[in-house]
Amino acid sequence: MRLALSVFLGGLMGTGLRLGIDQSLPHADTAFPTSTLIANTIGALVLGWLVADLWTRPGLPAWVKAALGTGLLGSFTTFSAVMVSLVALVAAGFSALGWIYLAATLLLGFGAAALGLRLGARLRHRRPPDLPDAGGSL
Repeated sequence: MRLALSVFLGGLMGTGLRLGIDQSLPHADTAFPTSTLIANTIGALVLGWLVADLWTRPGLPAWVKAALGTGLLGSFTTFSAVMVSLVALVAAGFSALGWIYLAATLLLGFGAAALGLRLGARLRHRRPPDLPDAGGSL
């Protein structure tokens, strides 16, 4: 039950953040979907960092991973929005713009994820070692 609630609450936050980006950068169906590209690129960067740094921390509860990964980032980034925008552009006769958008999405998404992984790994190595708990021996 805790995992489901975590995903739900994370999803609420991610949806709210995504709505904020969409309202800040509105676009017509026949225009370049900048807001979707930005949200998905930011999400790929953050997920890369989470996987390389936060997820490696001992004792991190599963509900935190579920809330941040599946909930927050799962609702903030959406593959379906990419496809809806691509189909809308192609259907409106803007095929070249659609393919440019798809290429930009893939390149920026993979690049951001790789950068997030590198940053997370670097931060993980700078983090002080975990101290033993109060009941453990030194």
